[in-house]
Amino acid sequence: MLSLVIPKGSLERATLDLFDAADLTVRRSSERDYHALVDDPRIERVRFLRPQEIPSYVEQGLFDFGITGRDWIAETGADVVSLGELQYSKSTTAPVRVVLAVPDRVPWQSVTDLPEGVRISTELPQLTRRYLDAHGVKAVVVPSHGATEAKVPDIVDAIVDLTETGTSLARNGLRILDTLLTSYTELVANPFSYADPAKREAMQDILLLLRGAIQARGHVLVKLNVGADDLSAVAAILPAMSSPTITSLARGDMNAVEAVVPKMGINTLIPALKAAGARDILEIPISKIVE
Repeated sequence: MLSLVIPKGSLERATLDLFDAADLTVRRSSERDYHALVDDPRIERVRFLRPQEIPSYVEQGLFDFGITGRDWIAETGADVVSLGELQYSKSTTAPVRVVLAVPDRVPWQSVTDLPEGVRISTELPQLTRRYLDAHGVKAVVVPSHGATEAKVPDIVDAIVDLTETGTSLARNGLRILDTLLTSYTELVANPFSYADPAKREAMQDILLLLRGAIQARGHVLVKLNVGADDLSAVAAILPAMSSPTITSLARGDMNAVEAVVPKMGINTLIPALKAAGARDILEIPISKIVE
């Protein structure tokens, strides 16, 4: 029913891991194969392409939907429907930022301080030109095809580049002057495909599974038994997503309690639960959370 395009490159492994966690495992003959399959009746064709190409190809109807970044949607100006953000990236859950960065040694403190004729290298030339025009800066925008940071200061005076943490920029003697765009990964659809009720429903089902897998990350299910006298104390320290599920056991003075809790802190939570009277404590991994 659906044709899907997945980003090749830095987001590839994180995307494949996400699909695997969502029980939508992508299968291909090798890592170099640009064709793949998903064992799901809603997806009949899968391709791998560079994320900067994906918005245009989805807009043209070559694919029903695909995964790319808001940065590349903005750069291409593609007419696509955003089904929603998928908050994952290659190294963190933080969004990618498109930033203007300059050498530490220069005196510029804002974009309006940039002198006329300043040379700026970027892989996002259209987005950069619109940003500079909006601030009245007359610059020479130099398209980059990688290693953008390495072009300062010998080739250009500044860069517009993607960063998650800013660590690499600082390591190369650059500081961030401004943020042009904050970009999460998005699932986007061709407008005509989205207008088809059957395809739209199928795409929304896929989005539900992917978001469920993302939501489950960093959480576990804790199950335990506790006596009636200690129930209030145990429930008080159990950080559930809403509230713990409590069920009376056949033995009248015992209760079964379960809750979804953050994985971070579980090392101190379990001993605290034990000290409060809990017993038979289980920590169980979670693959998806659908609210």
